[in-house]
Order: sequence, then C-alpha cells, then structure tokens
Amino acid sequence: MRRIFGTVALLSTAACATNPVSGRRELSLISEPQEIQMGREASQGDVKRVGEYGNSGAQALVQRIGTQMAAKSERPGLPWEFHLLDDAAVNAFAYPGGFIFVTRGLMTYLNSEAELAEVIGHEIGHVTAKHTVAAMSKQQIAQIGLAGASILSQRVAQYGDMLGTGAGLLFLKFGRDDELQADELGFRYSLNLQYDVRESPKVFTTLGRLSAASGARVPEWQSTHPDPGNRVQRAEARLATLPAASLVNTKVNRDAYLRVVDGMTFGDDPRQGYFRGARFVHPALKFELTFPTGWKTMNLPDAVVAQSADGTAQLQLVPATGTPAQALQQFVGQQGITVRQQSQTVVNGLTASLAEFDATTQSGTLTGVAAAIQHQNVTYVLFGISTSAAAPQQSPALNAAIRSFRTLTDATLINVQPATVQLITLPEAMTGQTFLQRYPSSVDATQVYIINGIEATTMVPRGSVLKRVVGGVR
Repeated sequence: MRRIFGTVALLSTAACATNPVSGRRELSLISEPQEIQMGREASQGDVKRVGEYGNSGAQALVQRIGTQMAAKSERPGLPWEFHLLDDAAVNAFAYPGGFIFVTRGLMTYLNSEAELAEVIGHEIGHVTAKHTVAAMSKQQIAQIGLAGASILSQRVAQYGDMLGTGAGLLFLKFGRDDELQADELGFRYSLNLQYDVRESPKVFTTLGRLSAASGARVPEWQSTHPDPGNRVQRAEARLATLPAASLVNTKVNRDAYLRVVDGMTFGDDPRQGYFRGARFVHPALKFELTFPTGWKTMNLPDAVVAQSADGTAQLQLVPATGTPAQALQQFVGQQGITVRQQSQTVVNGLTASLAEFDATTQSGTLTGVAAAIQHQNVTYVLFGISTSAAAPQQSPALNAAIRSFRTLTDATLINVQPATVQLITLPEAMTGQTFLQRYPSSVDATQVYIINGIEATTMVPRGSVLKRVVGGVR
C-alpha cells in the first residue's frame, strides 16, 4: 500500500544536519521529527493491513535482537520498533525513524540467530545512514496498465500498482552504494552483539539461491535490495580483515533459532484465500469466484486484485460496509463517476446491487461495472474497469467474473491447512538427498535444500537438526 501521499508537505524545509554514520554535514529536507512521523505513519498502516505473525517466540526474538542492536547504533534515541509480519514474501525492510520489519517468509529461510542478526543489522543500517529518508522522499508511485486509474477511487489508488510490485507494501528502493554501506553496518552491528559474523555470507548465498531456483518465489529482498556485486565475496573479505580475537566467544544460536521457527507457516496461508488456476477460493470466509483466464492475480490482506495481460482492464474485490445498495451507492457516488445503468438482482442466490458506469480520469474515460454482494452478513464490492477502447472485449469477461461470486461449499477446499516447518533431528549422518527421501516434504527438493542451506550431496552429521515442510495445498 502506497502511503507517501501525506509526505509532500514534509519536504518543504531544508536544513543542514550531520549524518550520524558518515559524520558529514549534509543538506537535509527532512528533520528528525518529520522523519519519525513519516516512518510511523507508513509502519502503522502496514501493521494494520498485513498483520503481525502470531508467534510470540519469533516476535520476541526479532524485537530482542533489534532493540539491543539499535541501542548500540549511531542513533539510539530513535523510537525503534521491530515487527514480524505475517507475510510469505521473503523480505525485510525499514522505514525512516527506526521502524523495521522482517517477514515470516524470510525467517523460514534462515538457520540461526546470527543470520537473522545480519538481516536486522542491515535494515538498521539503512535507517542510521538515513538511506530510508532519501529513498522515501524520492519514491515515485508506479502505475501499471490503466494510467490515471488512481483518480477513480481511493481503492484503485491503493491497489492499482500492486500486481507490478508483488506485495503491496512501500518497499523503498536503494542504490548500490547504500547497499554496500548497509551491509558493512549490519556486519558491524552483529559483531557488536557478539554474533558470529562468519555466518553472514550464508544469508546472501541463501537469497541468491532462492532467486536462481527454477520455479521458486523470487525474494522481494532482491528487488528492493539490489546486489551491489559479489555480495558474498565482499562479506568474506570483511571477515578476512578481522583479528582472530574478535571472533572468540561469538554466538550462532542455530538450535535455539530453529526451535523458534518450528511449526511456522511456510509460504502463503491458504486459510486466507488462494488460487487454483483462475479460481479464487477463500476457506475462512467461504466464498469463491473465477477470474478471467490468463490474468495476473494477487491475494492481498484486504483485497483480491487482477489485471489483464495487456493491462487494459482490472478487477478488484474489497470488503465494504452497509447493505449492498448502500455500499454500491458509496462507490458510484464518487466524483467523476457517471452511472449508465443500475439495478438490484441476485447473484448465485446472494443479494446484490449492480451498476454500469463511466469514470472520467486525467488520462481519459474508463468504462466499468460494479457489484455489491452480501455473503454471510458481509458485503463485498467487486468492480472492474477497462479503457474505453478495450471495453467491447473486456466487459464480458469482467461481468462473467463478477457473476461467478458464490458461496464456497466444497469441504475439501474449506478445510485446507497451511504448510508448516517441521524439525527433524537426524538419527545418523546422511546426505541432503537421503534426508529428502527419508523425510519427504510437500515442497520441491530445491526448496528443502535452500531452507536448510545445504545441497543434495552435502553430508549432514548425526544429531543435526534440519527443516522439512509438511502439509499445505498441492
């Protein structure tokens, strides 16, 4: 969700300030109180929209490492917050003012506290070096497909570009120099807490393997934290400069970390909705609908969005308030919308209000159809829009998708459970391949090797603890 609309006014006052990391006097357009305000607003929005992962041990670990690390950083006085998001994306990110996020998706791919500390330290580095302030003040809202469609409604503004970015959060983009500096700071912060920084190259190796894996979900980290080149080698070079004494009595805490991720949800949680091809089913809310074939789709915490392959049409489903008639009127009553036809009807046994409309935007007129449908005492608004030129081809597909909304009755689909991480203590030494054969996972072999930081031929000692993934939608 893009949350920088309110930051423009904050950029009006220039002042000179000392960069706490470089020590240089720099021209800053944003004061520290304004920086904190920006970060807090963005942070609160994401926590509310995405939600924190309900694992108190994992939350406490992220907060403990982050709080201790920030206290020894160059900016200990910031109102630091550390959150573990219930998001399958493999990522960590930071907002100005000290608001740091790690996803459960990333935690399932790490294998020790030392690795997690490297990630959190990297994000703290982006804040202490004020990379987040610079990135947030420059951030541009990307628009895909329907240029100007964000004028149509607040909801289009919120979700209109997410299919291009992947997760819907304001992931700030950093340059090569910023990444190099954040890597170095994270390394230093980890060492300050006596974590074994010899584990640091493993983080970048894991993320690189995940990106390269055929069919694997590319980590958001790779797009928001561009590789400055030879990241693993640079980490190893930093290690080579350390005196041996600095690594004495450092900690890895592998087993303790793995106990925290034991049972953690792996990948998307199907209870919150999932796709079977073009069909979207929501087990918890017990509804389903079918999107047009070949469209790009995404399930977000507060919306389901889809866009045609050529970018000329878009369909969204969002929760609403009131009766179907009231919810529809709230939608079509927005400025710039002209209703061509409106009616009360029934969609697959559900009470509904429908409207066909035109919407005037800065880029021209859009053609749309909207329906407010009541299901189990909840009203949902489904609306599709297309460019006027594409309307003859896209309108039938939009109407068919909207009218496919129905109650989910298949018990097999309703009762699905998420995939979870399960720990196995090896009774004897074995290779990664033997482990997979003896303890099968519900994800492919490549994923199992990556989440354990091993290869198929790696000989793993007896008594070692490895992760496998069980359950989930197949």
